[in-house]
Amino acid sequence: MSYDLVNWKYIGHSVPTLGFGSNGTYVYTASSVTGPWQQKTKISTCYYDAGMLIDDDNTIYIAYGNTQLSVAQLSKDGLSQVKTQVVYQTPSTIGTLEGSRMYKIKGSYYIFATRPANGQYILKSTNGPFGPYEVKQLLLNLPGPISGGGVPHQGGLVQTPAGEWCYMAFVDSYPGGRVPALAPIGWGSDGFPVLQTSNGAWGTSYIAPLPLRPLESPSGIDYFNGTSLGPQWEWNHNPDTTRNTLSRRILGPTSSGTIILNVENMKDGDRAGFALLRDTSAWVGVRRDGTALKISMWSGLTMTSTWATANTGSEVSSASVSGTRFWLRVYADIHAGTGKQGYFYYSTDGKSFQKLGSLTLNQAWNFFPGYRYAIFNYATKTLGGSVLIESFKVDSPGLTT
Repeated sequence: MSYDLVNWKYIGHSVPTLGFGSNGTYVYTASSVTGPWQQKTKISTCYYDAGMLIDDDNTIYIAYGNTQLSVAQLSKDGLSQVKTQVVYQTPSTIGTLEGSRMYKIKGSYYIFATRPANGQYILKSTNGPFGPYEVKQLLLNLPGPISGGGVPHQGGLVQTPAGEWCYMAFVDSYPGGRVPALAPIGWGSDGFPVLQTSNGAWGTSYIAPLPLRPLESPSGIDYFNGTSLGPQWEWNHNPDTTRNTLSRRILGPTSSGTIILNVENMKDGDRAGFALLRDTSAWVGVRRDGTALKISMWSGLTMTSTWATANTGSEVSSASVSGTRFWLRVYADIHAGTGKQGYFYYSTDGKSFQKLGSLTLNQAWNFFPGYRYAIFNYATKTLGGSVLIESFKVDSPGLTT
């Protein structure tokens, strides 16, 4: 949620579980944008990478597809398909188009489509939602605002109450993930939008489109008060009683996360700790073997391109400890580019931290979410053990001691 398109905060999750089966489109409904969301129906057509338009007469249209772009019309309640039609076949001179966003502006229909991951094209129809459409390039290989990052793309239009237009895109900025980028939009005499650039590039700063309204800082301490997690937290899987990893996005470009871990109720064989989670991961945590406790750092955990576990890693360093409360800290440098580092620390008193090792972060694009902080707990022998996470603290630009 944002009041000014610059400062944002999390307010909810799109769906409670990824309860998808066969190919198709799953429709969820809620009485509030904050949820809870419930799966209402399934439409047999798969609306790949789709955007929705609710027309002036409340007719619902969906623009979707990869290279062959289509528009579907839904029923009045949005729960079934009335018709679907191919409206544009992308020529080889453009390549792949996907990520459709659909609008109606001054009587014309527009489909914003991205050429991944370096371009944005606009389709425009003055003859209704099913076309025919003409196409024009909005941007291609435009230098972005983040040093080492990609081209802003796959975005959409936003109109302010004053009638001004902005284009909200994202920038591939790995190892951190995709970062929002905002720029003003004007309109040409041909009815196509025109991006406001600066010296042939996406500007590194623009005049804010609305009065700025700062929100609460993303840094600070979460004491996990109450009966539910804040919307900034997500399970790394469908929630159930046997899974074990809770994650949240890393605050960039550098920050550290620190948890206080109470291990009083750990059982023999249990492992609990704090990780940098992606397709190449590492963690620092507590291992209990018999009555002995050890702080351990593990690295070399990897996943395949289908998110399956390829390697559970190995221990790279450790220290024997005693007590029931431990401080675990992870520092991450997620500036865009290669060779960025994550560092792993522990403390027995919350004051003096010892470094156990590091991880070179993978900057490949394939795992879109980028690196995340992850808190985990799992058993290797018997179930029944537990740990208490007393708090989670974010410091920016981050603590390394």
